[in-house]
Amino acid sequence: MQASLELTAGTGSSVLVERCQVCSDPELRSVLFLGYQPPVNQMRPLGHLPREQPAYPALWLYCSRCQLVQLGLTVDPKILFPPEYPYTSGTTRILRDNFAQLYQECQSIIPLRPDDLVVDIGSNDGTLLSNFKEGGHRVHGIEPTDRGLQARQRGIPTTTAFFDQETAQKVKAGWGPARIITATNVFAHIENIHDIVESLLVLLDEKGVFISESHYLMSLIETLQYDTIYHEHLRYYSLQSLQYLLGMHGLEVIHARRIPTHGGSVRVYAARRGVYAVQPSVGAMLDEEKAAALNTEKLKAFQQRVVRSKLQLYELLGEIKQKGGKIYGIGAPSRASTLINYVGLDDGIIDYVLEVKGSPKIGKYMPGTLIPVIEESILFEDPPDYALMLSWHIADDVMPKLKAKGYGGKFIIPLPQPRVI
Repeated sequence: MQASLELTAGTGSSVLVERCQVCSDPELRSVLFLGYQPPVNQMRPLGHLPREQPAYPALWLYCSRCQLVQLGLTVDPKILFPPEYPYTSGTTRILRDNFAQLYQECQSIIPLRPDDLVVDIGSNDGTLLSNFKEGGHRVHGIEPTDRGLQARQRGIPTTTAFFDQETAQKVKAGWGPARIITATNVFAHIENIHDIVESLLVLLDEKGVFISESHYLMSLIETLQYDTIYHEHLRYYSLQSLQYLLGMHGLEVIHARRIPTHGGSVRVYAARRGVYAVQPSVGAMLDEEKAAALNTEKLKAFQQRVVRSKLQLYELLGEIKQKGGKIYGIGAPSRASTLINYVGLDDGIIDYVLEVKGSPKIGKYMPGTLIPVIEESILFEDPPDYALMLSWHIADDVMPKLKAKGYGGKFIIPLPQPRVI
């Protein structure tokens, strides 16, 4: 099935993907290579001298049988998701609003009783589950990193573990079967995906519903979001590929819709076949995907667009630096690491990357670079000529706030077409 590639220097192991992660087809086509990328959340403290650190090939493979786009390498999750993992979902307004809307949407699709159990896989700081808890339902989180401590402080019971059959059986034994299981921005992250779906079925009751949210392949291609390609994201789902995967385990998609999180995601409701009526949204989205005719040629055209965008951004930044301009980066989401390392930016081009006060990324270097991450107050105290929006997917939300706080310089939007505002 797969060949193991052991890495040295204490970096753990990675595994080459030689067959499709969903359908096991060996005929995978290489369609995009973003070079060797460091783990996007492995950040060194400021002042530490550069030293050897891991970097892994970011290669996109396409399976024409099940339509899955996937990375060509899986990296040990203990490297990608260490206990001190810095991401917190509760700090982003768009995510908070999204989870509140998810709870409201559930009420119209799944009849929920107060004693129904809702389980969130990769529950992070408990932001999603807090909506169900406040609605009077029983909740339980499953989170492998220390972010689960924050959830417990909010009164949300949380099991510290990666999700697998053992964890599913443990939660079921203590809390009973789940009426709803959610996996938002994690279902594309977990290796051995068939084991994960089987573990879901262990924990899900007979009328239970599994709700996933993942980066949506169609949105990624439409808006050139190559910066969402990194090793935490093993698979890049279309609805066709998700339907194929879930159908292999007796599950059917009953509702699907695009949502704006992470620059464009897909929310999918699935249940055991025949339990719920399939809503028209499913057929409509599948028709859209088929009309788009995703194939190797279209993905190769995407690759050419990525290359052109890289060159255009580098040219734009080069012109600014030749004129003596100062550039700060705004936001240090995981996607910023991919863009910075693929384009080849360093501290000679970007002085700092700025994060909001309290961010655990402050006081560290951007992965693979010596660009410091510092608190955003410097944007107003020592303003740059240009602010590069590394969180460009939420620029319309962020830029007015920075202007209102006093920033009077220009903004650079790097994708899909580099431009100055």
